[in-house]
Amino acid sequence: MENLINKIEATEAKIGVVGLGYVGLPLALEFNKVGFSVLGLDIDDNKISKLLDSQSYIKHIAPEKIVAMNESGKFDATSDFARSSECDAIIICVPTPLTHHREPDMSYIISTAEKLASYARAGQLYCLESTTYPGTTEEVLLPVLTSCNKLEAGKDFFLAYSPEREDPNNGKFSTATIPKVVGGYDSNSLKVALALYDKIICETVPVSSAAVAEATKLMENIFRCVNIALVNELKVVFEKMGIDIWEVVNAAKTKPFGYMPFYPGPGLGGHCIPIDPFYLTWKAREYDVATRFIELAGEINTLMPYHVAQKTMEFMNQHGVTMHGSKIMIVGLAYKKNVDDPRESPSFKLWELFEEKGAQVSFHDPFCPFAPHMREYPKYEGIASVPLDKIAEYDLILISTAHDNVDYDFIGANAKLVIDTRNAMAPGANICKA
Repeated sequence: MENLINKIEATEAKIGVVGLGYVGLPLALEFNKVGFSVLGLDIDDNKISKLLDSQSYIKHIAPEKIVAMNESGKFDATSDFARSSECDAIIICVPTPLTHHREPDMSYIISTAEKLASYARAGQLYCLESTTYPGTTEEVLLPVLTSCNKLEAGKDFFLAYSPEREDPNNGKFSTATIPKVVGGYDSNSLKVALALYDKIICETVPVSSAAVAEATKLMENIFRCVNIALVNELKVVFEKMGIDIWEVVNAAKTKPFGYMPFYPGPGLGGHCIPIDPFYLTWKAREYDVATRFIELAGEINTLMPYHVAQKTMEFMNQHGVTMHGSKIMIVGLAYKKNVDDPRESPSFKLWELFEEKGAQVSFHDPFCPFAPHMREYPKYEGIASVPLDKIAEYDLILISTAHDNVDYDFIGANAKLVIDTRNAMAPGANICKA
């Protein structure tokens, strides 16, 4: 332990980052920036090639940062997991999606651990950052890491969990300026993990176990999920009363205490908030505990695309347009504004629902020139974004994600009908908020 901590404090440790996506790549950049040698590991050879060619595949990460990392002479990337033995600390940032039955899919964590286990050696730290249920680090990751060696956690190697708190394209907070919760398998593992993250993070927050750190991430995102569900439900209620939910929220947030604004939308998106509640409800069943409040919030948010689709159909009918045979453009494919990340975006569900009703659907997104591969929606992969100046050809425009660089005045002046789920448009006879 002391040897590893000394290497870290001297910036002589080599850092391995497994999974070079929205979480892993920013971490690699931060460790490299303070002088560590960094080895990026990923099964996607396309990402490896782009990084080694100093290209960025994430919108909010400037190519200049990748250039600087390569020019430091202390960065390499590979899909060869045998090289993980070179690393003193290995941070695992792989996906943790849900199965079709809304149960945790641990396959990425397990397959990664299996690749690393064969090359594990004494004196290494393994830290998981993927969002997951309490107990994953010890119950899933640890047994696989030790499956083909005789290494003992806390003695021969060290194990920790530290949840990622990335918020892509947040202009106020970045990887280094967001306090980081850290939980260790034991006290030695915690000391090593804190020493590592203290080198790049403004503040580390130690907790008593990996399970507490895992639970912390779930609490943060379930808090958001429940409050978004509340405002989505209020939207439906207030619609019936002829009250604009957006006006209500804007008025309520003037209260300087006891209230925090959350905003309605067509459904939840992103890699955490739509998924995390189901991780906890699944794990809670092991302890015979019902999570009715959380499950209800998940149900409300899951049903929002259906509510928007129904509102759309009613609005079209009011204007003498049937959805069957119509042309609909969805504006915004990403899950939130000003990013190129489409994971769990409700836009895909809306796309599917409209097609099921016989509509011909296209999309416009300045940050997503093509629909990427989506595990749940492979049929849309490769479809190109349509230019906004084509909107006059469409029977209806639906604003699903309100990017700042979209000309909403142009939409208002040229679209036949508009469904606005994000309060991006000024009121108009041809505009319906949903």
